[in-house]
Amino acid sequence: MGKRPRLTFWQIWNMSFGFMGIQFGFALQNGNASRILMTFGAEVDKLSWFWLVAPITGMIVQPIIGYMSDKTWNRLGRRRPYFLVGAILTSIALILMPNAPHLANFIAPMFIGGGLLMIMDASINISMEPFRALVADKLPEEQHTLGFSMQTLLIGIGAVVGSWLPYMLGNWFGVSKTADSAGLIADNVTYSFYFGAFVLISTILWTIFSTSEYPPDELVKTAEVEEKPKKFFIPPIMIKLLLVQFFSWFALFTMWVYTTPAVALKYYGTSDPNSLAFQEAGDWVGILFGIYNGVSAIIALSLPLIAKRLSKKVTHSIALCIGGVSLLSFLIFSDPNYLIIPMIGIGIAWGSILAMPYAMLASSIPPKRMGIYMGLFNMSITIPQIVSGVFSGLMLKYIFDGNPILSIVMAGGSMFLGAIAALFIKEKQV
Repeated sequence: MGKRPRLTFWQIWNMSFGFMGIQFGFALQNGNASRILMTFGAEVDKLSWFWLVAPITGMIVQPIIGYMSDKTWNRLGRRRPYFLVGAILTSIALILMPNAPHLANFIAPMFIGGGLLMIMDASINISMEPFRALVADKLPEEQHTLGFSMQTLLIGIGAVVGSWLPYMLGNWFGVSKTADSAGLIADNVTYSFYFGAFVLISTILWTIFSTSEYPPDELVKTAEVEEKPKKFFIPPIMIKLLLVQFFSWFALFTMWVYTTPAVALKYYGTSDPNSLAFQEAGDWVGILFGIYNGVSAIIALSLPLIAKRLSKKVTHSIALCIGGVSLLSFLIFSDPNYLIIPMIGIGIAWGSILAMPYAMLASSIPPKRMGIYMGLFNMSITIPQIVSGVFSGLMLKYIFDGNPILSIVMAGGSMFLGAIAALFIKEKQV
């Protein structure tokens, strides 16, 4: 049994470059979906129900795509055909979503927006899941942490620009920050979605044309995990990671859904999605989300060095603790500009969430089934988002008295629980 050759920095960069475009589109979705849906008429305590379509779609799509990509081999390779199909579909959804009111002859725009959110997330998942598997396909075990950290770096770069773009267009380039009439999306948000579609498909094409894949026979020859083709098994480390993932992604989903209405209400004194103050709050949230993604990019390539000294699980636990403190600190600050501080801590947690669980898992998975295992592991991301989507709106209405800042505090508590659970993981020693 041979060993896969080590890849250079730029080879790993090229194979991960498409992830930057995926995250560009994902950042536009995360930073703007709540205000778009509220502009279309959704109530704040119902927001999480619309967001539910994304994790439900991901839970269905990712294992299927993972299984199919494991069985695929054609002129484009094994994973790359799915990169291309997902990129095309996501780009179409990005163009259509801010134009939902113009499509609404018979259905309310918020339901069209919710449907496009579902299509967008399904399409992102078609591209995203094989990217995780490609790292494990191509890299030797000692480069897994570097590979997933490189993805985190590029995810951060894409997310910073994607998150900041509406603010930059509205404040630096004079693009209108308000719509011509109530119920329509402002030009700065609309044009950001158009540009996101272009970036996404361009970066995916870069990876497709710059990266080769191992044929199936060669992949097995260079396997470093013993193949068990007749028996499907769940690695024990995956089971331990499920609890960590649950608390981490419950917190993230809650943060994504409620940060815009929380910031608008606490710092801008409004809950009217058609007001200029609400739009300014939404633009500022985009800046804040860009900051945490930028921090994750900065620390991404330091994670392998930290994990080598402390272990992956301790590194991940510390990062989640920092994220928990940061979310709780939303209660302390009275000036929205100071929210930059907790966003730095959230960025540290986000960087670890995107890299460490996959680095811990990848060396325990049979290479011929890498896609299906990574797809199934994605359920540890989608299930907690579904739980948050179902219950967080009810908690906001009946427990938090409609105050979304308390939902952010709840997310901080969940992040702490994930940090505790991470310490119980038993890592495979390389």
